Amino acid sequence: MSDAAETENEPSVDCTHTEASATKKVPERIMKNIEKEKGAIPDGIDKEIPNYNGIEDHKQAKEIMKNYLEKIKSKTDSFYGYKVEFAMVPEERIITSINVHDGAYVDGNDYEGLCTKAKECGINIKEAYGDKAYFRKPILDILNNDQMEATIPVSETVYRVEESMYKYNKDSDQWFCEYGNYTVGKKKKTRKDGRQLLEYKFEKEACKNCPNRKECSSGTGIANKLVLGLNALEFYECSQRAKTTEFLEKYKKRASQEWKNGEMKRFHGMDRARGYGLRSMRTQAKLTALAVNLKRIASLLSSYFDLICYRLLASP
Repeated sequence: MSDAAETENEPSVDCTHTEASATKKVPERIMKNIEKEKGAIPDGIDKEIPNYNGIEDHKQAKEIMKNYLEKIKSKTDSFYGYKVEFAMVPEERIITSINVHDGAYVDGNDYEGLCTKAKECGINIKEAYGDKAYFRKPILDILNNDQMEATIPVSETVYRVEESMYKYNKDSDQWFCEYGNYTVGKKKKTRKDGRQLLEYKFEKEACKNCPNRKECSSGTGIANKLVLGLNALEFYECSQRAKTTEFLEKYKKRASQEWKNGEMKRFHGMDRARGYGLRSMRTQAKLTALAVNLKRIASLLSSYFDLICYRLLASP
């Protein structure tokens, strides 16, 4: 067993999918739960359930209901599947908090809630792990405000700077291109959709005389411009850290989260909901977390007890 002061400071968060319990035998109950959870059946969903009980051919009835449910699934995922998101201490593999959302949930939207629940367990969080889905400004801000180190790889959908072509100098607030030119000005711009951007402008004469200017400025002779999102500079720092050996070694710990996902799905039925609706799925997820935690605690205590016995027997 590793030192508790070290392991309890590094929770990891991940989200896994659970298929809803939807078969040809319960479409009425499914509709009832959709209406209960959403307040009304969403527009576009076919409310006319096929009369499968009146079809004598079992295969035909099964095929009709399969097509019907697949058609509904294309309209909404909230009842057809769930997302179970949980925080876990990677090395000890103990789940500290868990929550369930509908299929439309975006991974990480309840990140602060999970962290709060983990703290309520008495865990002093110093570092947090997550996959690329958790590389988002709101999550990074939560960790930064709580002075927690983020061991989260950079997401290409959020940060899109081609670092093989551009490097950033934080001290001078300048970007340098791969051909040696550098930016001489910066201004903030606002797009029509309201999104704010930073526009860096390279030195005009250097761009004009650059033998590779066609790749950057289409051969117009106008200075190259680098347009970035407002958070690009912060993300650049994250990107540089994510390339270090220290980061890569630390991130290996997050693999235990996938093992826990597999354990809950393969051995405890979390791959499919046993009931209907979010309330039922939340109960199932919490009971599953309790089960795997008890197994893990028993394993840790057994190993610790064996270690004590070994030391007692080995002592003179």
